This record gives sequence, structure tokens and C-alpha cells, in this order.
Amino acid sequence: MLGQQAREVSPPPRTLTIASGDLRSATGGIRHRIEKLRHLDAAAFVGLVLVTVFVIAAVFAPWIEPHDPQAQDIARRLKPPAYFDVKTGANFWFGTDGLGRDILSRLIEGARVSLLVGLGGASLSALLGTSLGLTAGYAGGWWDSIIMRTVDVWQAIPFTILAIAVAVILGPSLRNVILVLGISSWVNYARVVRGETLAQRNSEIVLSARVIGAAHPRILLRHVLPQVTASIIVLSSLLVASMILFEASLSFLGLGVQPPTPSWGNMVLDGVEPIRVAWWVSFFPGLAILLVVMGINLVGDWLRDALDPRQR
Repeated sequence: MLGQQAREVSPPPRTLTIASGDLRSATGGIRHRIEKLRHLDAAAFVGLVLVTVFVIAAVFAPWIEPHDPQAQDIARRLKPPAYFDVKTGANFWFGTDGLGRDILSRLIEGARVSLLVGLGGASLSALLGTSLGLTAGYAGGWWDSIIMRTVDVWQAIPFTILAIAVAVILGPSLRNVILVLGISSWVNYARVVRGETLAQRNSEIVLSARVIGAAHPRILLRHVLPQVTASIIVLSSLLVASMILFEASLSFLGLGVQPPTPSWGNMVLDGVEPIRVAWWVSFFPGLAILLVVMGINLVGDWLRDALDPRQR
């Protein structure tokens, strides 16, 4: 009699079996995505090369800059590309600007600003948007209503006008540019993470964790967040390019990084006035923006295809 009752009590082992099966499925999905990451198409390879060159230039800028990016010499102002200074024996491969500064050195130094702005703004947006998206999708109820109505209001404000307004209020500086881009883009993460959290909230892993008494923060960090990480990575890769481009726009308008700190945006602005006689002053910074944004977008498209579970 007692043995028969013991055989009838089977829910706990069954629950653990379901959870382990779901865990094996998730592990298989991760392995499949890693296998896809090993295969690069031609476009992704080009993008990865461009991004790698950009990152190396930004990280090792003090050691690879041929000249001091701040050094001025009016005697060699607006010199063309491949200019050779006979007095000093120095080459200026990309020419000089209106103050005689080496454009190549300023481009390399400007890469550090762009990298810092792109990664800093995307990290701040990801932290804020992911936290609110997880909360809205997992908690639901009035938390979800308040957060998503805030997102709707935030998205109703034009991004450019919002960023310019915040930049004017806080003042132009590198730190404020990162802050502006961070608080202007968090809604993208909030919507994506909230949607995926809703899909994961009633999954077998989450239900099993609730049954054994796991705390809600632990469930979010250990079971829900890993399932939405792929989307966060893809979204971040695409937003970094947008933030680099927008930082250049703010600097061009005089609301971003201020001189004498080199920025690709203010370098383009420096070349507007003498563009008829010195096209290279604005051409090379514009080309740098084009190549970097294109490279990041190509890598982002490849990551989206590689990490998309629907491609399994």
C-alpha cells in the first residue's frame, strides 16, 4: 500500500526532467550559434577588418600618431596630402588643416573619441533599457504599464531634437555627449528586452526555478537575461554605429566635443570654409566616419543572422 502511494508521487522527478530537457535544448542552441559565428561571409569579413583597424588605431593612438595632433604651425597651413616639410623632414600623408595640424594624427586621435562615445553611450543605454525591459516583462501589471507608457512618450519626441535639447541644457563636452546618447536611446533596448522577457517568463526553466523557491532577481539574472543577451548584443552593435554618426553630427553643430580635442565631427566643420581650396580637410574625416559606420553595420548584420534563433 505504501509502496503503491510512493510510486504514484512522481511530479518532482518529472519537473526536473522537463527542466533538464529545456536546458539541453538551450545548450544546443548556444552551440549552434557558436558554430555559425565561425563562418564569416565576405561582407562580414570586410566589416570586421574595418572595425579591427578602427579599434587598434583608437587603443594605440599615442604610439602610432606620426605627429602631435595639437601642434600648430601656420607656416604649413592647408598643405595638400603627401606634403613633405623640408625644414623638419616630416611627412604629412593626409595634409594639414587651417592651423597647420597634421590631419592623419588628428584622425587617429579622433578615433579614440568616437570609440569612447559609441561604447559609452551604448553601454549606458543597454544598462538602463535592459533593466527596465526586464522589469516590465517579468513583473507585468502596473510596472509594465508605467514603463511602457514612458517608452511611448519618450519615442514620441524626435530623437535629434531631444539630444540637441539635452546637449544645450547640460553644455557641450565629451561626458555630456555620452550621457545625451545614453538617455536618448534606452527605449530601443526596453522594447526589445521586454518582448523577449514576456516570451521567457513562462518557460520551463523559469517555472522550475519558481517551484524550487528561487528569488525573482536570481531568476532574472540566471535564467531570463541569458536568453535575451543575443538580442542585446545585436542591438548594441547597430546602435554603436548610430551613436558615432550622431556624435559627429553634434560636434559639427558645435554641441559635441569641443576644440582643441580632435573629433571627426569638428574636423569636418573645420574643412567647410576652405573646402574649395583644401578639400582634404573635410574629406578624410568624412571618409573615416563612412568606413567605420559601414564596418560596424556589416558586423552587426552578421551578428543578427548568426545569433537569430529562427535561423537554426
